[in-house]
Amino acid sequence: MHYYRYSNAEVSCWYKYLLFSYNIVFWGVLSDLTKVTGLHGLDPVVLVLVVGIVMFTLGFAGCVGALRENICLLKFFCGTIVLIFLLEVAVAVLAVLFQDWVRDKVKEFFENNIKSYRDDIDLQNLIDSLQKINHCCGAQGPDDWDFNIYFNCSSESKSREKCGVPFSCCVPDPAQKVVNTQCGYDVRKKSKSHWDDQIFIKGCIVALEAWLPRNIYVVAGVFIAISLLQIFGIFLARTLISDIEAVKAGNAF
Repeated sequence: MHYYRYSNAEVSCWYKYLLFSYNIVFWGVLSDLTKVTGLHGLDPVVLVLVVGIVMFTLGFAGCVGALRENICLLKFFCGTIVLIFLLEVAVAVLAVLFQDWVRDKVKEFFENNIKSYRDDIDLQNLIDSLQKINHCCGAQGPDDWDFNIYFNCSSESKSREKCGVPFSCCVPDPAQKVVNTQCGYDVRKKSKSHWDDQIFIKGCIVALEAWLPRNIYVVAGVFIAISLLQIFGIFLARTLISDIEAVKAGNAF
């Protein structure tokens, strides 16, 4: 690959190193996405590969394209960011138009992860945090924990947690300073009329549906911030491409 060196370089160093710095930040944000690969609603191997390929390709194209003033790499970087931005907008629109389908998929996703609750400590901590923060239990309710072999109420189960729920489903006792991890044992053997004294009976999907309208401005703010960050990257790449093309045109005469 041949790189041009211009005798009268007029390419803005500000834009060049801003784009390089932007890629470092963007690379770091994408690397955080690998934290969700422990979710068993998705194939972790496929997700790791996809995120890894995107990280490497965009990082390489953006950083090398900016530092070496390579128009092809910069155009590839710019086009990919535009594509990601359009996909995000499309997903947001489809999520609004097909809310029932999204709700069913979230329910299926949550139930799949309930099945694997004891198999992955990161997944376990994530579900516990979700249930404690939202004061909820299961996808639709506490009985969803029948999907997990350890909490299942079937007669074949030999688990001590049989017919119970995780401690994160328990209504906290202000008097207790130490978390009682056995508070959910045998709770579903009791009459459902007594459940709300010990555990949260609201499902997490219902809790999240109630949370969204209350925090719509926060969600919109995050979406706008991410969109602006991407638009800024597109602007930097296009400006740098224009500078390089102008220099090349000037040196052609």
